[in-house]
Parts: sequence; structure tokens; C-alpha cells
Amino acid sequence: MKNRNFINLDAGETVFFTRELESIKSQTYDVLKAPLRAFTLIPVDSTVGNGAESIVYQQYDMVGIAKVIANYADDLPRADVVGKEFTAKIKSVGDSYGYSLQDIRAAQYAGKPLTQRKANAAVRAQQEAWNRIAFYGDAENGLPGWLTNPNIPSTSAPADGAGSATTFASKTPVQILRDLNALVNAIVTLTKGAEKPNTLALPIDQYTLIATTVYGTASDTTIMEMFLKNSPYIDTVEWADELSAENLAAAGVTDFTGDIAIAYDRNPDKLTFEMPQPFEQLPVQERGLEYIVPCHSRVAGVLVYYPLSMNILEGI
Repeated sequence: MKNRNFINLDAGETVFFTRELESIKSQTYDVLKAPLRAFTLIPVDSTVGNGAESIVYQQYDMVGIAKVIANYADDLPRADVVGKEFTAKIKSVGDSYGYSLQDIRAAQYAGKPLTQRKANAAVRAQQEAWNRIAFYGDAENGLPGWLTNPNIPSTSAPADGAGSATTFASKTPVQILRDLNALVNAIVTLTKGAEKPNTLALPIDQYTLIATTVYGTASDTTIMEMFLKNSPYIDTVEWADELSAENLAAAGVTDFTGDIAIAYDRNPDKLTFEMPQPFEQLPVQERGLEYIVPCHSRVAGVLVYYPLSMNILEGI
């Protein structure tokens, strides 16, 4: 019986191609390139089995009140636990790459390896899809995104005082520091100390501005250094161009005005990007004079378990 996978290749070419694919597969799994920031800013969880069709998680709250009672009281107030159940769909992400019959024979004839670039392109395409879903979700397929979660609080940045401008570029270092502290402190105040953020994420322009602008004329301390030195909660400031107004608009996110900043607790107990099946390459398929390598992954978007552990500042 003929091997349908390699019907156009002789024995030597088949061995060559098989070895090349093994080499390429071993090199592609960990190809991560900037500036896709979802994998830096959002904890990734792959613990759900790759055969699952959905992810179900529960959220519980303790309710009840105690009071002073009489010695023989029989009307004790009740304490209890109430819960809500949430379900997230899991969807497949796919692409492919291939080599023509002549690509394989030419590479073997020249004694050179097959190019890795096609495999890298397939990996990159999936990473871009994951990144887009992680930040903005995919409404058409019911996949939730981090920034499109409706339960995360958001506020507009205050004006600079001299007019109606709210952007960091129009403000003094003192005003910028005020805005950053207000963004962070609002989380702690709203939750009465139950939530304490540890990370602040800004678009590239604002990140660069606070990282390079000195806080005062008599000091070489930057706004970022001053902020990190004095904030009792934030220990890391990150950048993500996905937070810019341009990228938000390109992704169809219209809930915010201008560039945004987000303060949050970077903790897998608070949010995760669900990826039940990381990038995988399936057995090669013959199609005419081309050999196709299908690529596949499965994701469920970003699950935000504690929306009040985050806060968004618009118009910066």
C-alpha cells in the first residue's frame, strides 16, 4: 500500500522531509516576539483539558450578620454562602504552512535545510490572534477579552486645570502623579482594602513620558521612580501599545475615550488567559504538489474572576 502522505517523494526525499519537519517543530513552540504583550501582562492557564468545550467556574460570597442575643434566643441570624456560576466557551484557532514538492527536492539537492520562516509565520499568526483575543475578546465567537469586560470600573482622567485637556502630555509631573495615585487608590478604597493592585500598565507614549520626565527641576528622579517609590501597592509599571486609542479603535473597542491606563493585581487568582491547547502542529497533509502542515490551538479568552481588583483610567 502506498503512503499517501509522501506519494510524490522517493525514499530518500521522504526521510529528508520527515527529519526536516521534526527539526522545524522542535524550534517553533517557543517563538514569542514583542510587542504582543498579553503573555507578559496576563497570567496564562493551560490546566483545562484540550478536549473540553467550555470552562465553568464559580464565584462565592459570604453573607450574613451576627448580633448580640439573649440567653435563650431562638431567632439567631443566619450566615450563609451564595454563589454564581459562569461559563466560557472554548474555540479553536488554526492556520497552516506548506512546502512545494520542488521546495523539498531543491533543499535536499543543495544539502540545505528547509526554511524555518514559514513555520515561524504560522506561529506568529496564531500569537497575534491570541493577543488580540486576550486584550479585546472576540464578540462574534463569544470569547471574552480583558479590556472588554463590562464589570471592570473605569473613570475619566481629570482636566489639567488650565483647560479641558486630560492627557498626560498636557499635564505637569505633579498632576500626572496625582492621576496615577488616584487610579490605584480607588481600587483599595472601593473594596475597603480587600483588593490591592500590584501592576500599572500604560500605552508606550505615556510609559516613555513618565520614565524619562524628571519630577522636579531640583531632582533627577523621574515621575515613574517617584511613583514607584511612594506607592504602597504598585511594584511594577509595564507598557502595552494595545492600550492606545488607535489600537482600541482598530479592534472595534468603543467603550473608552482616548488612551487608557489600567491598574490591576497581576495574579492568576484574579484573571487568566485560558489556553487549553497551546500551539501544536498536526501531521503533514499532501495537497497536489504541496505538503501542508496544519497548526492548531484552543483558547477561551480572558476570565476576570475579580473585576474590582482592577481600574481603568481613560483619556490619558
